[in-house]
Amino acid sequence: MPGPVLRRSGPFAAWLIALALLPWWLGLPLLLGIAAALLAQVERLQPWQGPCRGLLRWGLPGVAFALGRGFDEAALAWTVSAVALLAGFTLLAGLETWLDRHRRRASAGPPPPPESEWPARVLAPPPAGRGIIELVPVQWHHCGVEPLPLPRSMPGGHVRYVREGGFAGFRLDDGRGIEAPSGRCAIDPAGGWLAVELTPGVLLWHTGDGRSCRLRRRHLCGWFESQPWLQSGEGDMPLPLEQALQRESSR
Repeated sequence: MPGPVLRRSGPFAAWLIALALLPWWLGLPLLLGIAAALLAQVERLQPWQGPCRGLLRWGLPGVAFALGRGFDEAALAWTVSAVALLAGFTLLAGLETWLDRHRRRASAGPPPPPESEWPARVLAPPPAGRGIIELVPVQWHHCGVEPLPLPRSMPGGHVRYVREGGFAGFRLDDGRGIEAPSGRCAIDPAGGWLAVELTPGVLLWHTGDGRSCRLRRRHLCGWFESQPWLQSGEGDMPLPLEQALQRESSR
């Protein structure tokens, strides 16, 4: 029993052999007629479009071989056959691309609606309570060398890096601290946040309520209204901490 592949390709192989044995001036009009039927897109031939394409794909080598048989010199015959085969398959690829143009458009679907038109962005009022946001630059320090004084809002305090009693991290003078590897640190100008530069990312510790945030794909780029702002790379839009955490968790 022949396999399914042989049953499908058998008629096309017989078609190839038949065109190779016929004179090329008989086989070529047959292929041109099939191509014209596909281009005409006759409704009755729509169910047979796949087999017609198969006849073109398999028939081209047969006609190219028949064309080469017309030359006595073997080298010239093979050269003519190869050139004819290359030209034929190039035209066939263009034909199939043109026939599939509607299918590609349907699979692509309608273009997504724009997030926001440019004039609307320009004319839109700024968010309530927000004007021009100017970030305070981050001042990084090596706390391991000497204690870092806290801002004036926290007088008499310092932050230092200590290793003692099973604790390794940053500690304030009042005993509060957070475990972290040694590295550069920065203090919010209002004294509410301590930032530790890590590789990769940054560790943020709120000195008031003790909560901490570890971001691995963003770095601290500035402070605004006692809140850290972060970005994922140079040139990216800085985001406040809450939005940066949402982006971090969504990846």
